[in-house]
Amino acid sequence: MRRDGTEGGAEAAWSLVVPLKPLVRAKSRLSGAAGEEFRPRLALAFALDTVTAALACKDVRDVAVVTDDRTAGERLAALGARIVPDTPARGLNAALVHGAHAVRARRPDAAVAALNADLPALRPAELELVLHSAAQFPRAFLADAADIGTTLLTATSGVELEPAFGSASRARHLASGAHEITAPGVPSVRRDVDTGEDLLAALALGVGPHTALQAPHLAGGAATGALAPDGPQRLLPPQVRVSGA
Repeated sequence: MRRDGTEGGAEAAWSLVVPLKPLVRAKSRLSGAAGEEFRPRLALAFALDTVTAALACKDVRDVAVVTDDRTAGERLAALGARIVPDTPARGLNAALVHGAHAVRARRPDAAVAALNADLPALRPAELELVLHSAAQFPRAFLADAADIGTTLLTATSGVELEPAFGSASRARHLASGAHEITAPGVPSVRRDVDTGEDLLAALALGVGPHTALQAPHLAGGAATGALAPDGPQRLLPPQVRVSGA
């Protein structure tokens, strides 16, 4: 993680803004795969792995998580994230604008980037490649794996973020004038998780340690693999990596 505060061009040290709903409401589309009781734990695991990987990226100066969830806030703060209460409480885009303003209240010239909280396979080196590309443009974004949504939106120093997340956000960010990043070889930055099928795809890439610990307990066989040596009937995900690798 960069701490020198260097700004400008490809050398920008980014401040990331990560929005997170209260866990009781997060990742509702995963209820079928995860079960209603287990779903909040999985949403927290995604966020922990996302923030851990983001903080390990050498082009990231700091991470601000916008959330009102006390449990998530405590766990994410312990990783080194700054917790910003969702004061507007008007949805995702308002939370991101609020988070970006909170970052720039401390560091007015900050380059800021909005990053999804559901990227459990995120690799720091791939995030670095995307941020390096983004630094060449006033505003830029990366589409999700389905080429419909957005997983990352950036704004360099002095430029407003202008988030337009939600369904079909790729088209809205294009229409807003943001440059679309098409860097190859960054699947972990595009692999957000909304459904059981998305989770299988993330597991195939290799997820971080928090998600890996939760995946064996998924309902309906969403995680498959060999039996773990430390207990019967406990399944290991197909691939497990240590976050930051």
